[in-house]
Amino acid sequence: MASRVGQYCIWVSDLERSVQFYEDIIGLKVQSRTEIPGVKEAVLAADEGGGRIQLAHAWEEPVPVDHGNALWKIYMLVDDAMAVHDKAVAAGYTSTMVPERLDRWPVIVGFILDPDGYNIELMQQIGEDDRSGAK
Repeated sequence: MASRVGQYCIWVSDLERSVQFYEDIIGLKVQSRTEIPGVKEAVLAADEGGGRIQLAHAWEEPVPVDHGNALWKIYMLVDDAMAVHDKAVAAGYTSTMVPERLDRWPVIVGFILDPDGYNIELMQQIGEDDRSGAK
């Protein structure tokens, strides 16, 4: 079997707030929930496969989420980057880049911050010949 990324786990300060963001804004669905000593977790994914994101909250000894400098961004493949971006902004989340068409690749890319300030890249794939960004 070839290697592949199964899921990525990030610390969050409020599990339910983060679950709501990834469900309501990004469009993922909770696949499972786990509680181990000191930590509550939720795993979210799309219906059609792809990677998963695991949200972990240290509820017994909560500490502020420290991003350090290792994690740059989390890619989220979306069908409509502008719609997801606008929904996030309308819900009070911060935009750090309005979605735009990148000439180098056949994608539209924008950035928002999740509830804990993680940099979320919204990536919409488009056809090579579509320079307008329309699907």
